[in-house]
Amino acid sequence: MSALPENLVGASANDEDRQETREWIDALSAVIASGATHGEGRARAHFLLEQLLEQARQEGIDMPFSATTGYVNTIETDQEVRCPGNLQIEGRLRAYMRWNAMAMVVKANRHHPPEGGDLGGHIGSFASLANMFGAGFNHFWHAESENHGGDCIYIQGHVSPGIYARAYLEGRLTEEQLLNFRQEVDGKGLSSYPHPKLMPEFWQFPTVSMGLGPLMAIYQARFLKYLHARGIANTENRKVWVFCGDGEMDEVESLGAIGLAAREKLDNLIFVINCNLQRLDGPVRGNGKIIQELEGEFRGSGWNVIKLIWGKGWDDLLARDKDGALRKIMMECNDGDYQAFKANDGAYVRKHFFGRDPRTLEMVAHMSDDEIWNLRRGGHDSEKVYAAFHAANAHKGEPTVLLVKTVKGFGMGKIGEGKNTVHQTKKLSDEDVKAFRDRFNIPIPDSQIADLPFYKPADDTPEMKYLHERRKALGGYLPHRRVKADEQFTVPSLDTFKAILEPSPEGREISTTQAYVRFLTQLLRDQALGPRVVPILVDEARTFGMEGLFRQVGIYNPAGQQYTPVDKDQVMYYKEDKAGQILQEGINEAGGMASWIAAATSYSTSNRIMIPFYVYYSMFGFQRIGDLAWAAGDMQARGFLLGGTSGRTTLNGEGLQHEDGHSHILAGTIPNCVSYDPTFGHEVAVIMQHGLKRMVEKQENVFYYITLLNENYAMPGLKPGTEEQIIKGMYLLEEGAKKTPRVNLMGSGTILRESIAAKKLLEEEWGVAANVWSCPSFNELARDGQDCERWNLLHPTETPRVPFVAQQLEKHSGPVVASTDYIKSYAEQIRSFLPKGRNYKVLGTDGFGRSDFRSKLRQHFEVNRHYIVVAALKALSEDGSVPTAKVAEAIAKYGLKADKVNPLYA
Repeated sequence: MSALPENLVGASANDEDRQETREWIDALSAVIASGATHGEGRARAHFLLEQLLEQARQEGIDMPFSATTGYVNTIETDQEVRCPGNLQIEGRLRAYMRWNAMAMVVKANRHHPPEGGDLGGHIGSFASLANMFGAGFNHFWHAESENHGGDCIYIQGHVSPGIYARAYLEGRLTEEQLLNFRQEVDGKGLSSYPHPKLMPEFWQFPTVSMGLGPLMAIYQARFLKYLHARGIANTENRKVWVFCGDGEMDEVESLGAIGLAAREKLDNLIFVINCNLQRLDGPVRGNGKIIQELEGEFRGSGWNVIKLIWGKGWDDLLARDKDGALRKIMMECNDGDYQAFKANDGAYVRKHFFGRDPRTLEMVAHMSDDEIWNLRRGGHDSEKVYAAFHAANAHKGEPTVLLVKTVKGFGMGKIGEGKNTVHQTKKLSDEDVKAFRDRFNIPIPDSQIADLPFYKPADDTPEMKYLHERRKALGGYLPHRRVKADEQFTVPSLDTFKAILEPSPEGREISTTQAYVRFLTQLLRDQALGPRVVPILVDEARTFGMEGLFRQVGIYNPAGQQYTPVDKDQVMYYKEDKAGQILQEGINEAGGMASWIAAATSYSTSNRIMIPFYVYYSMFGFQRIGDLAWAAGDMQARGFLLGGTSGRTTLNGEGLQHEDGHSHILAGTIPNCVSYDPTFGHEVAVIMQHGLKRMVEKQENVFYYITLLNENYAMPGLKPGTEEQIIKGMYLLEEGAKKTPRVNLMGSGTILRESIAAKKLLEEEWGVAANVWSCPSFNELARDGQDCERWNLLHPTETPRVPFVAQQLEKHSGPVVASTDYIKSYAEQIRSFLPKGRNYKVLGTDGFGRSDFRSKLRQHFEVNRHYIVVAALKALSEDGSVPTAKVAEAIAKYGLKADKVNPLYA
């Protein structure tokens, strides 16, 4: 379709020698035609043009630049590969799926619960994508089988009714399940969108938080290459197909990593962007052309771009367009115009599209309005969709993006087709349903229209046989999710990490970050599990003392290392390798998290258990990529997230944007995220080894968030018998003197050391005995307490369960003071689970961080040892154990400014 017209539109007006221009064009056409049969002519023409352009550059000619091509199909008609399938049967199957998808949504929204409200659902999105899904399911997408690892399909979230409709025909879903669409509480329904958590054997990838699907898919494709390069799995024949909406591409995440895909030559990656020109409220680019815009973005980034804009009905018109008038109109009309064309009728298109030029109006003079109306867009032409998919699937050396033009709500008629309201259209009248039935020739009589029955042909019909034969040929049914990996591993015993469990040598101080690195280094030495470790960095290895891994296991780069690093003469030089183990994502937390998700779900997507360790500044974790972390929970990810330099006061000098005081609150919102804020190396080792047991040996669907410190101090070592208590979230670190009054000081992370110092002050200066409790996880303590409280609520006649924190404290009298480097809400979670009658004071770091030394920051946020002492004395005074005057005395003694601004507002 891109053949040049006889009269060069746009160039002829200022062409000083049209004859010479024609000779150049004829010469190029001759080269193309010389190898038309096998494509050699096109390749030769491409080479010659490149040589001419390079010569022009060397001659200093100002080169015109355009990242876009004409508004026509990329694949010429004579280059289209024919579909080997039975398109008539495929058309009938699509019609049944369209009907069942529509019926499912409409039926769901005919419920009228007494509390009001509709269930929602979407018809228009699948209506525009049905042909593309038909091509993929029937001819391209492999399920996991003995000979194939399975393709990864990121399905556009709003088309889920269409996927359910297909699974219903395949016998994978029942009519009862369809009738319970979006009604999941009783266990019989179907989730609104793709959610692996809710349908663990069906959906693989959550995609409806728009923008995350494209980002995660790019890193999934890269991780498949990584697995293959490292010899862990053969992934060379697997593809990652990603369906996106054109409006979705405005999400920053959608385009944010396309440069990586091109740079690493991810030819196993195919984006299919459904360009129906509409967002939820209106046109994506009413005054422009989203297809042209996206073509420029992707071509400029190094992708192979295939545009599918026009159906085969346009082929003859374009072939007759000798002077380029039709192409000119195609380019001049904006997307707002194109939406209007499909929201009206053939007469409207004749007048407002073809009527823009007498020559194009004459081209369609022989056509009726109905024939003009039936000129389809490319995404609704099965033959052209197949040809485009085939070209994308076969392309080597680059990722491919298909820009496919469709109509949102195709087939819905006046109720929705091309209308701005189509995304919200989920209630159809009987007349609308009847029109839908007639358009797609569904064998449902008028007498049953009001009941909206689902339609499923008999098993022995040609359609049903074809449906099952096609999936059998491609290895099985999709979507399908593997719940557990076939392989099994035994995790090293805790004794393996003995060096981290023991007290640090005299005069040797380390941080919990160093303890983590030692744990990781030891794990890498394990013959079985070592190769499955995936260290993930976002350009902070030296910050976390991990640069030693550069040379030890190498940084993955598919191109290897084609330069000599400037630090080659050093032991820990920057080593890139084709089979490197480290994934170095650069300054890119979202990419790091997407990479972690790919590794953390490898047990499901590739039947390979991998153990990702992603370490980053804790402030740039959940706060920055919270939506991805939630998606990881949905995907049942397994792995470790390490929040380095954690806490509001531990990071000297960095200030407001870097100092984290709330990541554990955010982590606690994700049900399958297990989070800890350890103070000592032995706690790190116990927690991580237990995490490995759960995630690797037992294949439990949890992931761990562990905060680490960059503060060096002596490590006391593990007290035998406290391992289980560490995991549960609380153990007695130091017991106070056997006297009264007495208090219990709880703490985690760096501020636990302030509690230890406060214990000494209380005993030496105020005569108060103090127990010090290390609480590696207030989140785990809170969850345990909530479980007990819920059980007690629902089992009133049985013996009440006692929260673990109450069990720990019940033998130790006195008020409780909890101090952490996080906002007060973190420790406040356990207030109601303490033994009855206990006074409870919480100190935390509410407010914006700032730059200064640690001691100054802890004073500012009122969490240092002096404030802990004051809080303890205040609690004791309220209990009547010490005079109130002692509290005032302590405030004066330590120089605390009673009238200073609350740190929350400072």
